[in-house]
Amino acid sequence: MIDRYTRPQMKAIWDLKHKYEIWLEVELQACAAFEKAGQAPRGTSAKIRNKARIDVSRIAEIEKVTKHDVIAFLESLADTVGPEHRFLHMGLTSSDIVDTSLAIQMTEALDLILEGVQGLLAVLKRQAFRYKSQVMVGRSHGIHGEPISFGFKLAIWHEEVGRHLARLRQVRREIAVGKLSGAMGTFAHQGPDIEAYVCAKLGLTVDPVSNQVVQRDRHAAYATALALLAATIEKIATEIRHLQRTEVLEAEEYFSAGQKGSSAMPHKRNPIVSENLCGLARLVRANSLAAMENVALWHERDISHSSVERVIMPDSTILIDYMLAKVTDLIKHLVVYPANMKRNLELTGGLVYSQRLLLALIDKGAQRKDSYEAVQRNAMASWNGSGNLQELVAKDPFIAQHLKKSEIAACFNPKYYLRHVDHIFKRVFKGVQHSPSRKGNA
Repeated sequence: MIDRYTRPQMKAIWDLKHKYEIWLEVELQACAAFEKAGQAPRGTSAKIRNKARIDVSRIAEIEKVTKHDVIAFLESLADTVGPEHRFLHMGLTSSDIVDTSLAIQMTEALDLILEGVQGLLAVLKRQAFRYKSQVMVGRSHGIHGEPISFGFKLAIWHEEVGRHLARLRQVRREIAVGKLSGAMGTFAHQGPDIEAYVCAKLGLTVDPVSNQVVQRDRHAAYATALALLAATIEKIATEIRHLQRTEVLEAEEYFSAGQKGSSAMPHKRNPIVSENLCGLARLVRANSLAAMENVALWHERDISHSSVERVIMPDSTILIDYMLAKVTDLIKHLVVYPANMKRNLELTGGLVYSQRLLLALIDKGAQRKDSYEAVQRNAMASWNGSGNLQELVAKDPFIAQHLKKSEIAACFNPKYYLRHVDHIFKRVFKGVQHSPSRKGNA
């Protein structure tokens, strides 16, 4: 998983030393608040900042004895801080430090993910305009329906990813909260002013009410938002997998020089990126379920959520960051085959135009039931190999009675189905003009 798509910035957020650095910053800001409140001598936090050294191996050594990571962290600081050490962690509980620090890590990770979402949106927009007029057959139930454009499909993806952007921004606001309310959340040994000072300095808002922990519905919403984004990436990847099937081959993943598709079959060009994305989406989705199960804790807090979060938060954010990079690259370099789209559109001999023919008959005054039966009769004959639908309906007495040959021919023009695409694009892209690098073939 660690390759050119995995950003070192995302890995660094979840590095153990970085976590301890945030813990120290929370403690230092709390110490500064104690100074402001007259509970510690002026300059104490500055002295501690200058002396404190984080030694990951030393913390691990102490934790083997204490079986408690925050205590091990605090004890390790005594090695370098000196007498001022007594002003650390006054009236606080471990979760004051852990939950506030976790909020910072989660917002840092989400900021990188938001960058990735915006990058994906830019690529989807560019490709949507590039293929706005590229006609292809639309499918429902996997069966040919009516003509659409490939750009239209990409516009749908863009709109969906845009909703994820808005959702993730909201989730960021919900998760960027801290708490320093003490062991039961009642500020028994330190007042709300300490919490307010620290959160403001750290760029967090104060959790309006907490017990020993920040409530885990916030974390569940975060993990669920990531899972929803993963589901959309999976949706895009699944579509590309279908379009790359040999008998379809309307689009496929870029196949680089020297790439191999199979150890046994030299001809293979497999949709490995799309398949990879579909598999990873399952992990992110499973992690969201674990986050939901973390919401229910015993009384004011138990520790059942902690071990889970140490796995799912780094894993889900790293996976999503990776998936965003992969799907963006996939869409950017997607190979599209207009000729195959045209071939597949014509594969059923005009059957995809049946509804327009039906509506044309109704528009001419024919009854819907009679019109439907006439079109279906000829469509089934065409399906069974009796000929092209346009040729068959032109010979049908009922249809010929209502429609001229030119009117029948007009029903089989695929451009008719794209006449509102410009309007749809204005709604999706809010009227922003775009100059595609290359237009798709109509």
